[in-house]
Amino acid sequence: VVACYRHLASCVGGCTDTLQLRDELRQTREKAQKLAGDICHLLTSHLRDKSLPEGQRKEMELLWVAFSSCLELLHIDMCKVLNMSSIFSLADSASLVHTGLEGGCSEVAARALSLPDLNQAQTQTIPASLESQERSTMELEIDQIDRMIDDMELKVNVLRWMVESHGPQYADPLSSTDSASMALLSIDEEQQAPRSQPLCQQSHIFVLLLLFGVIFVAATLSLCIFLFS
Repeated sequence: VVACYRHLASCVGGCTDTLQLRDELRQTREKAQKLAGDICHLLTSHLRDKSLPEGQRKEMELLWVAFSSCLELLHIDMCKVLNMSSIFSLADSASLVHTGLEGGCSEVAARALSLPDLNQAQTQTIPASLESQERSTMELEIDQIDRMIDDMELKVNVLRWMVESHGPQYADPLSSTDSASMALLSIDEEQQAPRSQPLCQQSHIFVLLLLFGVIFVAATLSLCIFLFS
């Protein structure tokens, strides 16, 4: 949901910015805040449980770090949308930046809201005259997210730099297609390795013959100079 909101936020102020986009942002933001509240309550209750096993505690700490990072990204994007909406008013469409993009982002918003089609659950868009009221609502929501981040740090003492991720360090995740490609590449290299050995031997023989030829020519010239001098 945070990723979808970031995608929608990138269109604010551009030529695809409309009342519908602002409404999609509002719906996605409300969904993200609802999920954030539920997840924060769940993780907090688990991490404050002293009887939680060590393995589950480590898993919860990993989820806590990932969730707090997503919450900070949501806070940053909400501040960005608030700032851009105050600069680019929908009442003056001439002020929007012509980025060359076309089409809307209803599919992205529908995915964030877990709906097959956003138009089926489309609410009435906010009139352009109420943009200031919408910005005031966003300011309150940003303050709520800010307080939630502070409460997380106060209620649960999770040191992010002490939480270790699972799996080998610096390992890039490979999909099944990438794994198959790497396997085929290794097989091809193994099959081509024996073929490359005769080429190397031929090149070594050629270099030796060339070296002997140069030595023979130099010896012949030295002998001729000695005899005719």
